[in-house]
Amino acid sequence: MRPITILIADDELRIRKLLVEFFTKKLNYRCLEAADGKEALDIFIEKKDKISLVVLDVMMPEYSGWQVLEKIKEYSNVPVVMLTAKAEEDNQLKGFKLGADDYVTKPFSPNILLARCEKLIKGNEKNTEEVRFGIIRIDFQAREVYVGDEEVQMTPKEFELLKCFIDNKGIALSRDRILNNVWNYDYFGDLRTVDTHVKQLRAKLKEAGKYISTVRSVGYKLETKYEMEGTKDEA
Repeated sequence: MRPITILIADDELRIRKLLVEFFTKKLNYRCLEAADGKEALDIFIEKKDKISLVVLDVMMPEYSGWQVLEKIKEYSNVPVVMLTAKAEEDNQLKGFKLGADDYVTKPFSPNILLARCEKLIKGNEKNTEEVRFGIIRIDFQAREVYVGDEEVQMTPKEFELLKCFIDNKGIALSRDRILNNVWNYDYFGDLRTVDTHVKQLRAKLKEAGKYISTVRSVGYKLETKYEMEGTKDEA
């Protein structure tokens, strides 16, 4: 098993050293440090295949955390945790729209941050297998989705939303539960965000979009009656 390496990007030396100490001593993770956005992006591009997670400050010199996040998600689906002193909902929404996996406001508890990072890393490690549901095939390691033989391009949140349905097939999921699973428990935005993403996901899945049904007054459900669809044709 390869060693776990974290990239910590923050212009405050005190915070970087604190996090390095916690990650190395408590979790035995290796750490890379960046003092500004440009350095963070340079390190990530050079060593992206070795980096398991990025802790990224929003307010940094050279490039902002938002700019770095956007570039990282162009190259990789590595989990990114944003650090910021701004707790406003608009900032959290911006981060999640750009593909952030979690959002922590300063001042923060290092132990809580470590727990969140560890959860994200373990979640990524588990998702190395291929899963099929009806005519949908998901390669978790490559983060690729196919409907039949056609690859479907998805945003990170659309991918996580589909994964949420696959993990909870046959269960009627409320919009709140979907938000907690896909956008994490710090998100307190409009529940219509779920409806918008489900609509987009159904459209991208085309004929397999019917697998996701609307449960009146509750939310959505992945219908198990479609799970074996297409298997007879393969046989």
